[in-house]
Amino acid sequence: MRIGDYQESYAADEALFRTPTQRVWLMAAGAAAVVFPFLAGDYLLYLANLVGLLAIGALGLNILTGFTGQISLGHAGFMGVGAYTVAIAATRLSLPFWIAVPLGGAAACLAGAVVGVPSLRIKGLYLAISTLAAQVIFEWVFGNWTDLTGGIRGINVAPATFLGFAFDSDRRIYFLIHGLAALHAYGAANLFRTRVGRAFVAVRDRDLSAELMGVNLFRTKILAFMVSSYYAGIAGGMWVYFTKVVTPENFPLSLSIQFLAMIIVGGLGSVQGTLLGTVFITLVPEGLKVLTQAVRPFAPDAMSYLFPLRDILFGAMIVAFLIFEPHGLAEVWRRIRRFFALWPFPK
Repeated sequence: MRIGDYQESYAADEALFRTPTQRVWLMAAGAAAVVFPFLAGDYLLYLANLVGLLAIGALGLNILTGFTGQISLGHAGFMGVGAYTVAIAATRLSLPFWIAVPLGGAAACLAGAVVGVPSLRIKGLYLAISTLAAQVIFEWVFGNWTDLTGGIRGINVAPATFLGFAFDSDRRIYFLIHGLAALHAYGAANLFRTRVGRAFVAVRDRDLSAELMGVNLFRTKILAFMVSSYYAGIAGGMWVYFTKVVTPENFPLSLSIQFLAMIIVGGLGSVQGTLLGTVFITLVPEGLKVLTQAVRPFAPDAMSYLFPLRDILFGAMIVAFLIFEPHGLAEVWRRIRRFFALWPFPK
């Protein structure tokens, strides 16, 4: 049983995985992730890819909301900016995916810088309304600027290719999506061990005190919006290559609410909680779908209520977790780990 956590250097104290047990579990999880696509069916692969894409976007929102304290209801709009940028770059400029996807992240990053400007003067509910307005504007542009976005018809995109290898199936693109998800999760975890990341947390905890300590509030808040939007843009760019098409219906306000549910249910200010929340919220509609199919013999029109019930359930879970478990699934997991760290001895 581990009875102490003594570090002999600053590097050891700052390590993400401090014990051999954690490293073994990490390697086991990595091995399972590599083997999974060869054992799973088509539908499970689809869900796994969806989880990977949404995890990248949710990590970006948690950087902004969970770590910096800036509420955003326009995250799906930034994802759409990245998606349309990638689609246009791939179809009209014939750029390869390894250039188009970072370009989509950069475009979303610039959009985040513009939308984040009001954050210096407003916060809380007023900032949420401001980002909601940005979401509405993005949706209008996606649907009505037909010369650029194709309108409701959208833009069809060919599969991503690299050195002649085409990522044209769920199994092939799985490794690309989850490789990027792992890379961005690692980047987010390390971000908050830097001066910039600690400035984000200081702004969240007490912005006036942070300013007195020398933190530039305007630069820090704008940078948080830019980093968050970049993550959303990368997720949107990979969404294009995953679905092979981009349309305005892919990035509605309900997706922004879904992202918010992911970080609240998983745990605000926690990278691990973001991943747990993404998996949980992605699987909830699947469970709801199974339930509605089960009651169809008694209620033939039950499937027509699937999407309204999903949104209601997301809202109910947000409220329930804020009241009963404000630290989310990350705190539940920490309690489980503490229990087994002492088991079978009493507390």
